[in-house]
Amino acid sequence: YYDMCQHPLGYASIADIDNYSWPDPLDGGRIKGLKEEIKRIKEEKGCIVILGSTGMSVGLLQTATWLQGFEECYSNLAANPVLMSKLLDKLVGLDIKFWEMFISELGNEIDIILYADDFGIQNGLLISKDMFRKYFKPRYRKIFSFIKSRCSAYIFFHTCGSVYDLIPELIEIGIDILNPVQVSAAKMDTRRLKKEFGDAITFWGGGVDTQRILPFGSLQEVKDEVKRRINDLAPGGGFVFTTVHNIQPGVPPENIMAMYEAVERYGRY
Repeated sequence: YYDMCQHPLGYASIADIDNYSWPDPLDGGRIKGLKEEIKRIKEEKGCIVILGSTGMSVGLLQTATWLQGFEECYSNLAANPVLMSKLLDKLVGLDIKFWEMFISELGNEIDIILYADDFGIQNGLLISKDMFRKYFKPRYRKIFSFIKSRCSAYIFFHTCGSVYDLIPELIEIGIDILNPVQVSAAKMDTRRLKKEFGDAITFWGGGVDTQRILPFGSLQEVKDEVKRRINDLAPGGGFVFTTVHNIQPGVPPENIMAMYEAVERYGRY
């Protein structure tokens, strides 16, 4: 985890966005040697390949808040739609140029493309659905449609928090995988999620709560939690077991082993 110390486009004007020194999405150094490395990994280990953390797969809202600062970004979403549209369109353009270069070089070597953009908090959404539809839905649809028109990679979309109300919107714009499935957040009941959306997306995460159960629960509570989430999400496929989020340093090693043992016992479908 880290904190921003400055925001280069804080209080920026439209002219500032035009004049900002943006990274070059066509810089060949981003992919130099990558094709050979991917082929080696696939041949030696038989792994699937997930592309993430490229700088271009950090989400639109997240990048905008980093560039402008949180207070300024959310204020602009509400009160300065011309500037926000300018900034978001710039980010979309950079993304598409990057993917055009990347996909032309690597083709279908990539199995999954990861995007990360947090739209949820513990009890609901960070922004309204109307604001999501205005600013983000059409732009993400454009990016994901471009990617899918040129390769067969699945779109993995990370968003923490209570995002139940956005899941139909995310499916519409082309995501295939939802992560992390924050089971402790409002409306994120795993049985309900599987029933309503299990035929349309894969749930990657939600295997065990990392806010209370894994760090503070008993061994039996951990095992019961793992069993419950597997029973809710695994039937029929479309579930990749992992913890809801990062395992923190204070988690007892015994609880981690209890989780592992429960997966071994209950995860064989």
